[in-house]
Amino acid sequence: MPRQGRSWWPRIALALFCLAAVAIIWVSNQVLTQRYTETLKNRAEVRYTIYVGQLVSELQRNSIVPQLLVRDPELIEALRTGDNNAAGLRLRMLVEEMGASSFMLYDRDGRVVASTEPGHLGEVHGRDPYFEDAVASDGTVFTTLRRPTGEYAFLYSRHVEDAGEILGVISVEVDLARLERSWAGTQDAVMVTDGNGTIVLATEPRWRGMAEEAALEATSVPSSVDRALRVTQDLAMVQPDAYVSGEAVLRRELSIPFQGWHLVGFTAHASVREKVNGFLALEIMGFAILLALAFFMSSRKTASRLVTTQRESAELRQLNARLQREIAERERMEKTLQVAEQTLAQSSKLAVLGEMSAAVSHELNQPLAAMKTYLAGARLLIQRKRPEEALASFQRIDDLIDRMGTITRQLKSYARKGSEAFEPFDVRDAVSTALAMMEPQLKTRRVAITRTVPDRPALVLGDRLRLEQVIINLLRNALDATRGAREPAVDIILASGQTVSLTVRDNGPGIEDLDALFEPFYTTKQPGEGVGLGLAISSGIVNDLGGRLTARNGADGGAVFEVVLPALDAPAAAAE
Repeated sequence: MPRQGRSWWPRIALALFCLAAVAIIWVSNQVLTQRYTETLKNRAEVRYTIYVGQLVSELQRNSIVPQLLVRDPELIEALRTGDNNAAGLRLRMLVEEMGASSFMLYDRDGRVVASTEPGHLGEVHGRDPYFEDAVASDGTVFTTLRRPTGEYAFLYSRHVEDAGEILGVISVEVDLARLERSWAGTQDAVMVTDGNGTIVLATEPRWRGMAEEAALEATSVPSSVDRALRVTQDLAMVQPDAYVSGEAVLRRELSIPFQGWHLVGFTAHASVREKVNGFLALEIMGFAILLALAFFMSSRKTASRLVTTQRESAELRQLNARLQREIAERERMEKTLQVAEQTLAQSSKLAVLGEMSAAVSHELNQPLAAMKTYLAGARLLIQRKRPEEALASFQRIDDLIDRMGTITRQLKSYARKGSEAFEPFDVRDAVSTALAMMEPQLKTRRVAITRTVPDRPALVLGDRLRLEQVIINLLRNALDATRGAREPAVDIILASGQTVSLTVRDNGPGIEDLDALFEPFYTTKQPGEGVGLGLAISSGIVNDLGGRLTARNGADGGAVFEVVLPALDAPAAAAE
């Protein structure tokens, strides 16, 4: 009996070993499958996030291109004159610089007059949605257009206008097919759906134009028998999200921040199964060796666990090192971004400082010139023994010095857009003061000054000194514009009603570029005669006063500047 009892122990030990081996293999299969599946999901999530970033970057980069092209003077001139060769050459040069797929320029009837693809010249697209929407919209229009080949074209379009007249439409095609081709180089199946759920980009060409469910049904799906066999062969496999070409796949969906688009990716389970099977094969081999070497079972089991622990530790160390490198790279990029932001902020401060210095220089030129003239006159009066008149000149110089101090204080407050310092005043007085300030320049020139003002006060609420500065700038520009005229003349017309309008008109050559007239540092004068800030400052002053400053060319020639301010009723002013 004792011998029979001892003979059962090896069998019991073998049975327990086999049960333990089966349990270990089953647990390993479950744990490793779950772990590798999570790793596969995380890597797919990162990969699809990169795809979304590339897609959004390409769309945003090309969305700015139409805004630049509609302002291109050569394209505007080509639409006006019909010089299609020059426009085509300009578009081919720009498409290489901006990296877009293609450019097309349409006239107002929708006919292609210039294109980077010569085969489209002469085509009429006047009834296409992207052309009609671009003509009707004030901004850039994005359109998805399906081609006869099944592929989709992605277009940004915007109408070209000049002086309020629509001349045509410019369209920019975004090269998203390049991203689609790069996705096709991976093992994943990727699709991009628009806001309606229609597939517009896909690594499977036959999916384009279909909904996701229809696209998956169109692929070969295993039968119920095949699925049952797969389940029996792989009990540990997680439930697949879908089947693509007969393969169980994981589905991941990411939202694209553009018109409700979504990116859907499918990653095959095959790589997970291969890794798990490889590891399980090693475990089974280890148990077979342990069964063959029963006497060394304990030591071999410990060694197998040690090898497994070391392998997992090595993988964790590699993963940790990779994460540390990525964190270091991210920190380096953040530091670089901070340096760039600081540099940009410093450049902006220097630009503001330069504009303020130029503004101070421009605004003080008039009082300084007047002071120089009054000093010369006072010197002559003293030499001629006329001290009373000389004292009057010195009084004017003192007034100018006060004015210069006030100007510098006003320049410091240009950035403020409040009305706390506004008070009612008569625009007629501002016109008279401005003419008195311009008296030295007017005496050196033979210019016919015609002043037309109403009999009753033209009251407005604002800053009289700043309005006088605007009038002086307009008069000075008018005097400079009439230098080449045979009989120079300047008309000053003041009208009062619901609004107070002041018009300064000259008989000079007129204005060449009305669009850039009020931009800072734009000037047509010779170097040393002006810095191009007078009209920019004047426009800002009038805007602060609640009015507007406009410019146009007169019907009989010359330039016409008009200042329109809201009128202040006399009773209301008295009540205040």
